[in-house]
Amino acid sequence: MKVGDVHYQSIWVDDKDPEVIKVIDQQQLPFFFEIRELRSVEDAFNAISGMIVRGAPVIGVTAAFGMYLATLEMNPHTNIRDHLGNAARYLISSRPTAVNLAWAVNTMLNNLEAIPNQDEMTVAALKQAKKMLKDEAIKCKAIGEYGLPLIESCSREKGGEPVNILTHCNAGWLACVDYGTALAPVYLAHENKIPVHVWVDETRPLNQGARLTAWELANEGVPHTLITDNSGGHLMMKNMIDMVIVGSDRTTRTGDVANKTGTYLKALAAHDNKIPFYVALPTSSIDLELDDGLAGIPVEERDPDEVTNVTGFKDRELVSVRICPEATMAANFSFDITPSRLVTALITEHGMCMPNEKEIVGLFSEK
Repeated sequence: MKVGDVHYQSIWVDDKDPEVIKVIDQQQLPFFFEIRELRSVEDAFNAISGMIVRGAPVIGVTAAFGMYLATLEMNPHTNIRDHLGNAARYLISSRPTAVNLAWAVNTMLNNLEAIPNQDEMTVAALKQAKKMLKDEAIKCKAIGEYGLPLIESCSREKGGEPVNILTHCNAGWLACVDYGTALAPVYLAHENKIPVHVWVDETRPLNQGARLTAWELANEGVPHTLITDNSGGHLMMKNMIDMVIVGSDRTTRTGDVANKTGTYLKALAAHDNKIPFYVALPTSSIDLELDDGLAGIPVEERDPDEVTNVTGFKDRELVSVRICPEATMAANFSFDITPSRLVTALITEHGMCMPNEKEIVGLFSEK
């Protein structure tokens, strides 16, 4: 997607030095556009845990490149299996909720398992990580193509009036290498001259909607309006929202969805107002080992400082300001679980399906 007039993906291999992986620092956006270099497993871990990169698909790709970087850290005396196993466990521990992380690391391990020496392993690891990078972009474009008819149909029903879409957090190209998940249908609709308007939740506490989604949409020229997280229900009651599209960090085989905290409340409001609630995700975000989201999906609890403080732009620099009394305790649950009964449908790279075990498992058998 675009930054100004230049096409970027959110992660890529340096074209001058293949031992350097470059990422867009999402912590600095929208005020500064900075590119970080990852040169080690530690760099990849810190990028994921520190949310320099965030969003389930790009977390997975970053971890895959982290495994590639692990092969560069070996020497003739390294116990290859122990080294890779330690790197894998370390990377998987960087964030607990998104299933793409473990999926990507384990995919890399499986592809490297039978390779006997470091040089061949490094070549194979880079090739596999690049493949996963390319595949994520292809998957996201396919998600957009399967979601586009939903917007087209709504546009026809409205006689060409703008289709109003509510999204939560950031499930655009920054989170997904390219195109995005929830925003992929929006971008394709915009490309196809279908009038759309996006209501952008600010998404406290880190304001990924206000900082990242609004920035993405502005770069693509998509009409949008920023709202507070709790405004969505009011807009739905006023018939100002036609559909909700969100992403997912992990979805169970029965259709329960883990996504940025606040998603469940949007699903409840959409259900009460008979507004379709869609979840857009690659199948790599589906955890076939789980059938109960509330009981089985670990919900990450992050630093309370992200709740008690807010970061903003002042005097040409980023500053953190406390917004509550000094002694106030805070809890920071990063995700919540939306039960499948509140989800209208899932939009994947293999097509749309109902949020139930039979249709979700069927996506994999068909693949």
